[in-house]
Amino acid sequence: MADVIRIVTQMRNNPAGISFPDLCKVCDHYFGRPRQISSSHRIYKTPWLGDPRVNIQNSKGRAKTYQVRQVLKAIERKELEHENSER
Repeated sequence: MADVIRIVTQMRNNPAGISFPDLCKVCDHYFGRPRQISSSHRIYKTPWLGDPRVNIQNSKGRAKTYQVRQVLKAIERKELEHENSER
């Protein structure tokens, strides 16, 4: 868990500097196993329809910056919905 928190902090500070394996580790933690894996893409299921989608792509070992931002938005939405469900 501490490793995931460290990676998320790095994602917020420098979304362009994230490796694809690190982004996969974060997505696996927050969204479970990907529902689809191809040679370069992983698609994760979210509890909502539409954006923010969690579809990440390996770009020569790096994560694409816009996809890192989408994952951060999805994490924020998931945490917000979790907080609201506890009330």
